[in-house]
Amino acid sequence: MWHTQDGGRVTASSLARAADHRPYFFLSYAHTPRYGPGGQDPDMWVERLFRDLCGHVMAMTDLPAGAPAGFMDREIRSGEGWSERLGEVLATCRVFVPLFSPRYFASEMCGKEWFAFEQRTITHQAKHNRPAEAIVPALWVPVPPEQLPGPAERLQFNHRAFGDRYVTDGLYGLIKLRVFAEEYERAVYELAKRIVSVADSAAVAPSRPLDYRHAPSAFGVKGSSGPRPIQVTIAAPTRHDLPPGRSPDYYGDTPHDWNPYYPDAARPLAYVAEDLIRSLNYQVRLSSFDLDTGILDAKQPPTRPEILIVDRWALKDEARRQRLAAFDSEHRPWVSVIVPWNRTDRESLAEEDALTDIFARTMPVKMGQARAAVWAAARGVPSMEVFSQLLPQVVETAAQQYLRHATVYPPAGGRHTERPRLRGPMPNDYAITQYAPDTLSAPDAEDPDDSQP
Repeated sequence: MWHTQDGGRVTASSLARAADHRPYFFLSYAHTPRYGPGGQDPDMWVERLFRDLCGHVMAMTDLPAGAPAGFMDREIRSGEGWSERLGEVLATCRVFVPLFSPRYFASEMCGKEWFAFEQRTITHQAKHNRPAEAIVPALWVPVPPEQLPGPAERLQFNHRAFGDRYVTDGLYGLIKLRVFAEEYERAVYELAKRIVSVADSAAVAPSRPLDYRHAPSAFGVKGSSGPRPIQVTIAAPTRHDLPPGRSPDYYGDTPHDWNPYYPDAARPLAYVAEDLIRSLNYQVRLSSFDLDTGILDAKQPPTRPEILIVDRWALKDEARRQRLAAFDSEHRPWVSVIVPWNRTDRESLAEEDALTDIFARTMPVKMGQARAAVWAAARGVPSMEVFSQLLPQVVETAAQQYLRHATVYPPAGGRHTERPRLRGPMPNDYAITQYAPDTLSAPDAEDPDDSQP
């Protein structure tokens, strides 16, 4: 059930009727378990904060009566329709407000909510080429900086503007102790002002709802010691070495400037991919297939997973095509391939059959990968929206294959008293699902490496 500021219920149909009055914020928090049988509901204090914020937002904006100022999930996230409800609200709300606490960053559900919203802001920035910082954090319980995952650590936010006592005690401390009542009112008022200001300045557009059940967590894997390394390699020409018949509008001075979804997108794809993967708590190394000599050697154990993003037009250069063919012929299951293919690009559509054939003959191993997400990604990703939803699944496949082929270090002492440890990143724990055009269907998967050696 979704609560509005006046205690009413909001359904998908009422949200559609109020399309011009989208909720200003989504309050993301970690459910606290009750202490002992019959104990007081610990989340009642979060609900009070939510109602106080809604009251301020209503006073600061022109939202009409009945329009939701904010959303808060007061039920356990289970049951029929819960995923769809969360996905709809995260795809329409204007600002995401995470309540920081140690429990929050240990919650996979909270990490999914964070990722779903941040993916939307990254796609918005890709289309308009301007920042869309629409996450406004709030301290429920103070968290030491060294305990913050990468996405939270990168936020540029001055908590001290809400008061010194807020920084030291958090909203939970202020709301529980009457002596801090004035500090609580000030902090909530300042937080509401910040929500309204960010909502108006960022102006993040609604998006297609993400399948929340299969979303990864922005906080990475539990127990990981920090951002995990990954490499993103771009195989694309520059505007200086284009094949005949190809417009320079999609290219720049380096392969990293390639923008296959122009004019719908205004930002080069390499940097969009970097932001999306960083939002999964990875440390990204960007490289060029033509220029970088640090591409992982198939004869050595991998040190990180890799994503190879290929422009089919790049294969019209025979030397580059031969290098990609040699790359494909080696056993590199920890490398996942994505092929952006803009369905509104007339030049590409005119050459589609020929370029598809060249790619199939050049990289048959990667074309034959059996997992649904990577299979669809290698056959052409038609839009920025589909790219942003497929990429996390492709990253997960590369991370899983990396684990199968990375160097294993047994525990010290000579006896294997526990499972050997693997060096490098750990995978996100979520299901791989297909997100592909309706005309595509993946082959059956039998090879555990999803590719032929």
